[in-house]
Amino acid sequence: MDLTKKQQQLFEYLQKHLRQDGRVPSLRQSAADLGVSHNAVAQLITQLERKKVIKREGRYSRSIRLLPQQFAKKSRARELPVVGQITAGLPMYAQQEWDESVLVDGAIFSGNNLFCLRIRGSSMQDCGILDGDLVVCEPRQYAETGEIVAVLIGEEEATVKRFFPGTDYIELRPENINFEAIRYPFSEIMVQGKVVGVIRDCLRYEN
Repeated sequence: MDLTKKQQQLFEYLQKHLRQDGRVPSLRQSAADLGVSHNAVAQLITQLERKKVIKREGRYSRSIRLLPQQFAKKSRARELPVVGQITAGLPMYAQQEWDESVLVDGAIFSGNNLFCLRIRGSSMQDCGILDGDLVVCEPRQYAETGEIVAVLIGEEEATVKRFFPGTDYIELRPENINFEAIRYPFSEIMVQGKVVGVIRDCLRYEN
């Protein structure tokens, strides 16, 4: 079902904040950003739900979910693999075993050979990457100091951390004060890609 101009504007607004921040601001902030009233935003959310482009978890819940099948109706949609099992010797984007795939907006994620990793744990939560999130990665075999990258440790374990090279080691730093940085010899670390986005299944409106 086609969206009105205002409905499309809100839907794209939700998409943007989900990709960039992993969350959306309050109804009040959304109204201010879009130049409409608080009630107008609430009404638009109801209209989007009726058109089956979002889903609210419970009648009065502030948790809403963008329905991914809507991307398939747009010509710019693209499918990205969610890498699961890692095969030694192959870059992550070339793996044959996918856990799943996800549809994304190709206008936002336009790079070649992009792939996703499912985050497990809370070691990167302070930079907005939470347990269960998907990170979108651009294939790379190198990293700049301080970049958030996906790496293979010992050709087996995949992880996402900030990258800091030393004289004879690579330090992988978490974004959580409860976790410590770990140093590895150069030979144990293989950079696989730079994190360029975060996908979260649910959006929560905050007061």
